[in-house]
Amino acid sequence: MCGLLAYFSTDADRVDDVTVADVRQAQHCMRHRGPDENEAWWDDRAVFGFNRLSFIDIENSHQPMPYADGRYRIVFNGEIYNYLELRAELAAAGATFATEGDTEAIVAGYHLWGEDVVLKLRGMFAFVIWDTHTQTVFGARDPFGIKPLFTARLADGGIVFGSEKKALLELLGGTKGAGGVDAASLQHYLTLQYVPEPATLHAGIRRIESGTSFTVADGELRTTRYFHPTFPIRPVAKDEEQALYDRIADVLDDSVRMHMRADVTVGSFLSGGIDSTAIAALAKRYNPKLLTFTTGFERAGFSEIDVAAESAAAIGVEHITKVVTPDEFADAIPLVVWYLDDPVADPALVPLYFIAREARKHVKVVLSGEGADELFGGYNIYREPLSLAAFEKLPTGVRRALGRLSTRLPDGMRGKDLLRRGSIPLEQRYYGNARIFRDDELGFLERRDPDLSHVAVTAELYRRTRAAGYDDVTAMQYVDLFTWLRGDILVKADKMTMANSLELRVPFLDPEVFRVASTLPVDQRVTKETTKYALRRALEQIVPPHVLNRRKLGFPVPTRHWLAEQLHDWARQVIEESQTEEWLDKQQVLAMLAAHRDNQRNGSAVDYSRKLWTLLVFMVWHGIFVEERIKPVIPETVYPVRL
Repeated sequence: MCGLLAYFSTDADRVDDVTVADVRQAQHCMRHRGPDENEAWWDDRAVFGFNRLSFIDIENSHQPMPYADGRYRIVFNGEIYNYLELRAELAAAGATFATEGDTEAIVAGYHLWGEDVVLKLRGMFAFVIWDTHTQTVFGARDPFGIKPLFTARLADGGIVFGSEKKALLELLGGTKGAGGVDAASLQHYLTLQYVPEPATLHAGIRRIESGTSFTVADGELRTTRYFHPTFPIRPVAKDEEQALYDRIADVLDDSVRMHMRADVTVGSFLSGGIDSTAIAALAKRYNPKLLTFTTGFERAGFSEIDVAAESAAAIGVEHITKVVTPDEFADAIPLVVWYLDDPVADPALVPLYFIAREARKHVKVVLSGEGADELFGGYNIYREPLSLAAFEKLPTGVRRALGRLSTRLPDGMRGKDLLRRGSIPLEQRYYGNARIFRDDELGFLERRDPDLSHVAVTAELYRRTRAAGYDDVTAMQYVDLFTWLRGDILVKADKMTMANSLELRVPFLDPEVFRVASTLPVDQRVTKETTKYALRRALEQIVPPHVLNRRKLGFPVPTRHWLAEQLHDWARQVIEESQTEEWLDKQQVLAMLAAHRDNQRNGSAVDYSRKLWTLLVFMVWHGIFVEERIKPVIPETVYPVRL
């Protein structure tokens, strides 16, 4: 778990003292990702920089790591949980090892198996390998996109890869050198609340997509998708159900056991819901002194602290909490956005930052429940095809008429959105769990492309689901694997924990867990009454009964109230001081803010808080990375750094 930076000259022996110094300086942007060691290595064609946060084989396994008498050099961010098994397999095939860690298993696997090594890795990873004999590069990113990896081509023609986009920006000379703000990505961000892969909000910087490997040879970067998620759904007879639930419980237990491998203490986040409670309960089997952590707010109805404490007591673990005030929340936003690299308009980012900071005082690794909803059918929106089944039986003309009727109903009226969504096909109405501004609501966007919509992001994904014959629920889950999960959920998990030099591990997002979850029929995922049906049944033997059917809160943040009350003046100041006139009609944004406050004071059901939050986060991001007017004070790590 670390920060990597790799530069490759693509057409000549260009590496000199200046190149090395530039890479070393850019490493400083990632010091929070690896305060334990700060190392570099270079030859005539390549420069590797590495910031290490060490967990396994702490005294050895230093990076950039050589292998095969120096033929290869590798930098690797992440954890390979089956590294012991891989090392045994490799040793039997003739591989030799100089360390006891997981990094060497990757490069030894590449030496023996070539690019197929990625198919054997069970973990979260982004790595880059330089072959000094062939002068070629190979690398990959994990199947779900737990660990980030950015890439760009520099002015000298060289290619650079990094765990943090800000490090690449440093090498490119800022936003102007990175091609400026990408208009299409901004439009997608306003719709989705994140920038979809492989793009970033800087036109000249891209992301290596989740589940892909890549090579650099003869100056060209080529990517290959190695992970193709499939859902080989199998019917489950009544007398087979218990065996299925036992199989889910067993594979989760095995995943948590593997994720507990570390030479440091492992804790767990605990929100009070079934996912994190299950992970914590399983983790306690392997660490009886497990520490758990949660956060919340003072406002009633917007805190999981009490229910998390109940869960902690029920499973018998020590529990630590952090309450976030409105002032703390607002003060942290510039720093949070700086750590993010690209704007992500999920308010839950901020409390996650605070609880990660608190947890880092006690542990170096935490487990968390991300991925359970996407794999097992946990979002209420996945039940929508059940509620819209009647619309599917109507003639197309009737459905369109109902859609037109919905436009005449007042905003906030019960049933308005149901009519609208029932009138349009899944491919047009569903584009992930966050839907902020619809295409027809972007009138304030100064450089809007009328021919660009969310369909551009999801069209190929839906084509694959239809070719595979998936039902609507499965299609929604498939789309979320490539949009919401890797664009929002995993970005905030990685960025907010690594901001505090804390590693977060996600046992639900394990290939073996996915292999079981992907076979579940729809009625074992969602019903008209509940979500995650099979998972809930499986967890009856793991999770306390009072947690199993608790209503999903989803880490609520009181932005609706705060933007009308304590944070209204702060929001207005952000808008007024922002230099985003090139992109946004600020008067319309100010009018939306005023309308939101009036609506809340008058008891109106109309709520603009998510839309406002999306705009505010972009404005703060623009102030940091484009205007360079906002300069967050970046904490120097309090953990020892070996230079």
